[in-house]
This record gives sequence, structure tokens and C-alpha cells, in this order.
Amino acid sequence: MSKDSQANPLRGAPRIHGELLKLGIEVSQATVGRYLPWRPKVPSPTWRSFLHNHMHETAAVDMFVVVTATFQLLYALVVLGHERRKVIHFDVTPNPTQAWLARQITEAFPWDTAPRFLLRDRDASYGPTFCDRVQAMAIEQVVTAPRSPWQNAYVERIIGSIRRECLNHVIVSDEHHLRRVLSAYFEYHNHAFEHPSVYVIEENRFC
Repeated sequence: MSKDSQANPLRGAPRIHGELLKLGIEVSQATVGRYLPWRPKVPSPTWRSFLHNHMHETAAVDMFVVVTATFQLLYALVVLGHERRKVIHFDVTPNPTQAWLARQITEAFPWDTAPRFLLRDRDASYGPTFCDRVQAMAIEQVVTAPRSPWQNAYVERIIGSIRRECLNHVIVSDEHHLRRVLSAYFEYHNHAFEHPSVYVIEENRFC
């Protein structure tokens, strides 16, 4: 039994028990399992491995809140491509409805540019209308675990960079102002990512 198990490591006690019965050896399956050598289970791929292996066909989406000078809450949506860490699409709205979010995905991936996977969190705004649109575009949604922002680390990191490098230095007046500010920042971000040596931010550049 030990030699058969070593020669065929994928065979378990039921398979070896069946082979022994074919040879006319009467023994119980429990006895076969008792004498099999212990083998550790092959670990499943980690989340980091999944992101790395599917980087070229994965995009991430997330929203963050910006408070204006008049204390109005604006919601900014960011769609990020994993392969080049480039911002594919963004938009701003005071009311992120399901229909609005579904339209943003359509605008982000026109024609046949849709990725295979779309990584997102469990925000209630991604309702049935959004899910139906994503499914119609043949995109598979990968939903992170509850309270696990680290599972969507790339888009969370760029949102942090937006706050540290841009929004913390600007008082946003309204929706149009925020859209102009983010448009200038993402133009800088995408250009700097293609040319890593360019990381100089001019003071008040995004105002």
C-alpha cells in the first residue's frame, strides 16, 4: 500500500482499496487509510497569486466621498486597470444610483475592451441594475470579503494618493470643480506611471 501510494500520490484510500480488491486481497478501507503515509494538502492559490496571474485581464472599481466648501457630499468613482495601474475612467455625482454606476461601466469599457474580471467591494450601491449590466458585458465580478479593503489594494492605494497629493490641498467648490481637479490629477498620474522618472508635482498644479 505504501509503495502504491508513493507511486501514485493522487490516489487515496478508496482508490487503493479498490485496487487491492481486484487483486483478491480482502481488507477494509479503514485499514488501508490507517497505513497510508501522511501527505500535507497542496495549498490553494493565495489572493495575491490570483491578482498577479490575472493582472492583465482585471480591473477594479471603487468610490470615495469628497466634501465641498458648502458641505455637500460628492461621490467620485474610479475604474483602475490592474496591468498598468492606469485610471481607465472616472466620474463624479452627488447621487450614485445603480443606473449611474451601470452607465459608468459601459463608458469605461466600450465595444470589446471589457476585462474578464471586475474587482469591487460590497457597497450596496452596486445593485441588480449594475450587476445585470456587468453580466451582459461578459464580465465576472469578484467581490471582496466584508471589511477587507486590502483585497482591493490597488484602487484603494490610488484613492489614498488622490487624497494625500491632491484633495488635501484643495477646497472643492462644486461638482464641476471636483471633476476638473480629478481630470488634471489623473492626467498627471497616467503620464507619470508610463514614465516612472517623472514624479515632480508642481505646487497648486491641480487648483
